[in-house]
Amino acid sequence: MVPKRRFNILDLKPYMCQRSYMQRFFSVDMPGIQFVSIVLAFSLAALLPVLCLYILLSPGFAAALAAGGPSLARFLRQVTTNGLPVVFAVNYVSFFLFAVIQKPKVARRDTAFFVLVDILLRAILFPSLHALIYVLSADWFESFGGSRATALSVVAPTLARSAFFENISGVYLYATMISALPLYVSAFGQSEFLGPTVRRLPIKAGLMLLALFAFALSVGLIAIGAQGIAYLQG
Repeated sequence: MVPKRRFNILDLKPYMCQRSYMQRFFSVDMPGIQFVSIVLAFSLAALLPVLCLYILLSPGFAAALAAGGPSLARFLRQVTTNGLPVVFAVNYVSFFLFAVIQKPKVARRDTAFFVLVDILLRAILFPSLHALIYVLSADWFESFGGSRATALSVVAPTLARSAFFENISGVYLYATMISALPLYVSAFGQSEFLGPTVRRLPIKAGLMLLALFAFALSVGLIAIGAQGIAYLQG
């Protein structure tokens, strides 16, 4: 009896080029410095458009930045010391997991497992890095009145609204989508566990819908967790 072939949507021609294209950028076999450089480039490429959109949607923000002075200096410092490190760190984890699942001998579990790992890591890493950077900003730049306690107290309320794109942390959150979607599409496409579900969906739209749902789940976990902490803080 011929064993049932593993369902892999990436074997289909429309996805073969996409998979090959992404693998050229992210592989566990490439030098570490090259991997870091590529993740940094992708992070900047994702961060800048979302940041511009946020500026355009915030009344008076563009004019304040155009005037220069302290407002522009604080904004640039916030993006370079908070935004870019957070986006880079989260993207690094996801792109590394993407590279891992391309190696069959490494990815021994069903690839859908790596989606769960990524979602949980995002839900932990994103708020944790914000808390760390806020505390360091209080020490180094005297942000939050130089108070570590104040810095920590504003993390949860800030992240609770980030999912709704109401503050600049929302920019950082959605800039990490650039690493989530390739990982989720690839993982769902190679998953034996989710193969029957994927077959019931339109091929091109199905994987993307599943990937967007998984990303929305990670965003929801961050927002709900932050809202819960903010509630406990009173």
